[in-house]
Amino acid sequence: MSYISIILLAIALSIDACVVSFSYGLIFTEKRLKNALLLACCTGFFQGIMPAAGYFLTGFVKSYIEPFSGWIVCLIFTYLGVKFIIEAFEKEKSRQLCIDIKCLLLVGIATSIDAFSAGISLSLFGNRILKPALLIAFVTFVNSSLGFFFGGKLKHLPTKGLEIFAGILLIILGLKALM
Repeated sequence: MSYISIILLAIALSIDACVVSFSYGLIFTEKRLKNALLLACCTGFFQGIMPAAGYFLTGFVKSYIEPFSGWIVCLIFTYLGVKFIIEAFEKEKSRQLCIDIKCLLLVGIATSIDAFSAGISLSLFGNRILKPALLIAFVTFVNSSLGFFFGGKLKHLPTKGLEIFAGILLIILGLKALM
């Protein structure tokens, strides 16, 4: 997988964290820098760890699934892309936002589950994991920070459009795996 593809993957995976951070940015008015950094560090950390976990767990079964790797990567990314697009059209559920350690861990895990599947795909592509995981973590940190800070200023930003865009990026990456 090329670095351009990994950057596009990192952007697509970071959209969930950006949207969640955007929501937090709309709500929290005190200690904005501290809360933004806590949220960005947590989401970035988990977005970096989860692909590594998926990557290393794939190693156990890689010899069995390697002949089908292109199709598996395509199916995983297409599934994730379609999931992003469907979620964009679902009605938003009203959520209570908190920023304590328990909530941060839950947000970090919830926004990075898709990254686990991406780690499997990176393994099947034959990539090493350190640079992609660090890149995914960094891009997520930046997007989460931006989402939080612009949350109050960009109330009219269509998050639906961002989620659809992320879904399309993932589907394109999936189809590219077959070429």
